[in-house]
Amino acid sequence: MAIENNNVVTLNYILHTIEENGEKTFVEQTTTENPLTFLYGVGMMLPKFEENIAGLNEGDKTSFDLAAADAYGERDDRAIAQLPADMFKETGLPPLGEVLPLQDNQGNQFRAVVVDVTPEAVVADLNHPMAGKTLSFEIEVLNVRPATQEELSHGHAHGIDGTQGH
Repeated sequence: MAIENNNVVTLNYILHTIEENGEKTFVEQTTTENPLTFLYGVGMMLPKFEENIAGLNEGDKTSFDLAAADAYGERDDRAIAQLPADMFKETGLPPLGEVLPLQDNQGNQFRAVVVDVTPEAVVADLNHPMAGKTLSFEIEVLNVRPATQEELSHGHAHGIDGTQGH
């Protein structure tokens, strides 16, 4: 069965970033014991990622690169927040590099990386950690199946075989 909208796709991937000098830097990979399973075509994955795997079948392998604009966007040097140090009275000031869970006024959750700490403020970078990076994927499709009605109504996959609860 070929990958198309409303299919549950299970795949393994190896992800690298491609640095400006052309070198690849390993980021992460899945395993057969812990593959990536998702409902294709509902916006859970990067659109260009889905575009690159469309039509593949179980057992197919492919590799492709996504430019920053097609992945997590370019870095925005203005996406920096000055968080008052008072926010951290109970937990203490975070160290440089710590990832902070934040929420905007609309309730959207996101993460920011601490880039500076002063007695008055914690400076957090709001860019996605992969912003500005070219992503390089190696893919092996492990399984493709039609989504169940429950998966379609929930908008996400319920595991490789559709029986995983949540």
